[in-house]
Amino acid sequence: MTQVHKRAIVIGGGITGLSAAYRLKRESEIRDMPLEVILLEASDKVGGVIRTEHRDGFIIEHGPDAFISTKLWGKALCEELGITDKLIDTNPKVRRSFVVRNGKLLPVPEGFYMIAPGSFMPFLKSPIFSLMGKLRIACDIFISRKTDDDDDESVADFVRRRLGNEAFERMAQPMIGGIYTSDAENLSLKATFPRFLEMEREHGSIIKALLAQKRNAKQTSQDTSGPRYSLFLSFAAGMQTLIDALAENLIGCIRFHSCVTSIQQKEQREGWHVCLQDDEVLDTDMLCIALPAPQTCKILHAVSPTLAEKLNAIPYTSSATVNLAFRREDIAHPLNGMGFVVPITERLNLIGCSFSSMKFENRAPEEYVLLRAFVGRAANVIEERPVEKKIVATVLKEVTELLGITAKPIFSILSQHSQAMAQYQVGHQTLVSEIEEHAEGLTNFALAGNAYHGIGIPDCVHSGERAAFKLLDIYNSMER
Repeated sequence: MTQVHKRAIVIGGGITGLSAAYRLKRESEIRDMPLEVILLEASDKVGGVIRTEHRDGFIIEHGPDAFISTKLWGKALCEELGITDKLIDTNPKVRRSFVVRNGKLLPVPEGFYMIAPGSFMPFLKSPIFSLMGKLRIACDIFISRKTDDDDDESVADFVRRRLGNEAFERMAQPMIGGIYTSDAENLSLKATFPRFLEMEREHGSIIKALLAQKRNAKQTSQDTSGPRYSLFLSFAAGMQTLIDALAENLIGCIRFHSCVTSIQQKEQREGWHVCLQDDEVLDTDMLCIALPAPQTCKILHAVSPTLAEKLNAIPYTSSATVNLAFRREDIAHPLNGMGFVVPITERLNLIGCSFSSMKFENRAPEEYVLLRAFVGRAANVIEERPVEKKIVATVLKEVTELLGITAKPIFSILSQHSQAMAQYQVGHQTLVSEIEEHAEGLTNFALAGNAYHGIGIPDCVHSGERAAFKLLDIYNSMER
């Protein structure tokens, strides 16, 4: 049978959409499928929030600065693209972090993982927790496991139940808030940190699980605390390396300035009409929407109001980063770590700050330092229309006081990301199951993005690839 030329359109040129389009193109070539792949991007660039700027010897990240290697989809894509030789690890000399306590930076105890200690002596010596707080955390060893695994639970409720309020307020909240730019009071444990549930289920205690993990590993780095920084990877020239590699493999497939306003199903549901802002209509046999849930909701509303309503139930939050460059001699703090996080109880506008030029080598010229401060809705400072100068001034004041900075920055660069972070609230997995069930009712269609099964770069890559494989299976069914 002669194969008929088919078309697949991917809407959204962020990392998810790029991954979906790349996988469609790559697999169709390998399988000898006559498939035209079109990626529609509303702006003049692809990559979404991932963007690297090179300025006077500084490597400045406007979005994520790394990805975790334990979720293999990100590294596997790098291997396929032939860019693994450009990957770098975090600086092994400073693999620890700090937490702000009473206006001072205190080192996270060695072996302390997110919410609980995996080594007792460093934990007992730490001034981060009070004596009563330490005793309450240690009680985790004796607290019975939860018997009903079906109920979702917020991260805050879980940490308080097992480890107490101090563990939550002084460590878990700032650590987790720094990852998700989210209010941990409403954050779903199942959707964000299922590993802690597994620890409770398997060992009856988070501390017992971490101690067992340490014994199994038989060694723990002497200068590692907080997040496991050895598991994070970036690129020597910045995260833009990944975006550029994907875009290079999609030459001829990407259409910029192509804002989609709505979609319509063809007669007999054999494909889609994709309606653009300039009144152009593109026809396609298969369609993938790889946009944030609020944008996807608007595009889908006329086709499936119920699906759109459920997508609209996934909240998003905005965030901002401020890159600051200084002469090294103008900062009193030794910067002997990756950065610091800030508990809400400190009443600062900062969520945290990364010591970018310490975290990854060659991010700043010699004798200079690059810092990256984070603010977000979790810290109640990002307004609907934030005043840029106000944000930068506020961040600079707080960073200056915490690090003992004695001079103005050489430059400051504000990067704002409006409604960029999906919030996985309690009940998220049930909501996503309902979304996927309704999406299955749309023919030749797939959803992808950070709204569903993970917000990290590897999660987004996996989401895009899953959508691509689904459409490729649809292609095969068309040919039968």
